[in-house]
Amino acid sequence: MDWQEEYKRKLISVEDAAAQIKSGDGIMMSAGPSTPIDIIAAISKRYKELKDVTILSGLLMNPLDYLQAEYRGHIKHHTIFAGPLERMFLPQGNIEVTSYQFSKTEELTTDTLSFNVAIFEVSEPDARGYMSFGPLGTFNNGLVSRLADKIIVQVNKKTPFVNGMDAHIHVSKVDYICEADHDLAEIPPIIAGEEEHKIAEYIVERIPDGACIQIGLGKLANAVGFKLENKKDLGVHTEMLTDSMVTLAKKGVINCEKKTFHRDKIVCGFGIGTKELYEFMDRNPFVDTFPISYINDVTNIAKIDNFVSINNALTVDLTGQVCSETLGFSVYSGTGGQIDFVRGAQLSKGGLSFIALKSAANTKNGPISRIASVLPPGTVVTTPRTDVQYIVTEYGIADLHNKSNEQRVKAMVSIAHPDFRDQLTKEAKDAGLLR
Repeated sequence: MDWQEEYKRKLISVEDAAAQIKSGDGIMMSAGPSTPIDIIAAISKRYKELKDVTILSGLLMNPLDYLQAEYRGHIKHHTIFAGPLERMFLPQGNIEVTSYQFSKTEELTTDTLSFNVAIFEVSEPDARGYMSFGPLGTFNNGLVSRLADKIIVQVNKKTPFVNGMDAHIHVSKVDYICEADHDLAEIPPIIAGEEEHKIAEYIVERIPDGACIQIGLGKLANAVGFKLENKKDLGVHTEMLTDSMVTLAKKGVINCEKKTFHRDKIVCGFGIGTKELYEFMDRNPFVDTFPISYINDVTNIAKIDNFVSINNALTVDLTGQVCSETLGFSVYSGTGGQIDFVRGAQLSKGGLSFIALKSAANTKNGPISRIASVLPPGTVVTTPRTDVQYIVTEYGIADLHNKSNEQRVKAMVSIAHPDFRDQLTKEAKDAGLLR
């Protein structure tokens, strides 16, 4: 039987695909812009007849019905990386959170997460019957497809065909196919403010021509990315491909010619951004995606000379402990790949690792310093102080690498907001951190 005939034999309606889900099933679902929203909506409509179904995913970009409290006991969500939508729905009490290092995704998927069904959104088949997992599918979909007992795919004509390792699945390997087209969820351009632009200036001036970069998502990432347009021969090895990288590639700033590992290729785990980014990834021989365990493997990062890692933080204490995932006990994000890239960059020949944050934040009780003498109760340390190289705010760069506690404190106070420096100095002295 050729793959076209097999495709037709396996093709069912979205509703019939949703009917394959039974009580007690664990479902691993494509994440982010690759979420198969139509079949998930159909499953959600069946929730009263289902019990103890768990859907596992991460970084949701669609407000799915089953996240609401009324679905508890029927369908719950388990996220491996919390984003804005997860934060919004957490108070409903139907979301479970696992925070972990992305470099350990293979271990987590194989040994810890419990699922028996995989539901992927995929592209139309190519001439040989292979369907692409899309812009976020290579995170761990290839591994999931080998572990699941049942595989259901939703074919979306608008899903780009993305190149890479473990980036595709053949028609013969799936159990059910349904078709439903929709636009992929986008993150619109995020406008950076004055503080982000200043932070970006401090970082960009230290990035040499020929460097290989990793940056994340958000205002600061955009500010850094777009300020790199005067650099030459940059490379990319990153968890996430961003719109700023696409812009730099189109301008020829990113050509990957100086990379010492995966030369001449943009290498990433996934892409999240605008329609322009998804179109850039479509059948582009310049872009290779890999499973996130491979991308975030410290030994792979270390093979790339002049590797520059740039990550965000929520709070940093005076000794350099970095929090990027909680506000006190409240979940804000996840561990993700920060510590992987912090360590990998410093093992790279000529590598640099930056952790960036604005010096202060406005709250309902007034402005607060994001550099703290003591981390609030419940705060999770994402990157230990002994791994930190540079901390950056709009007031400068603190070099904490192999520094004493007193040197750390003085450096951190120097980049704090001026309105809080005297208070932080007093608190440091009272705590015995400064003599």
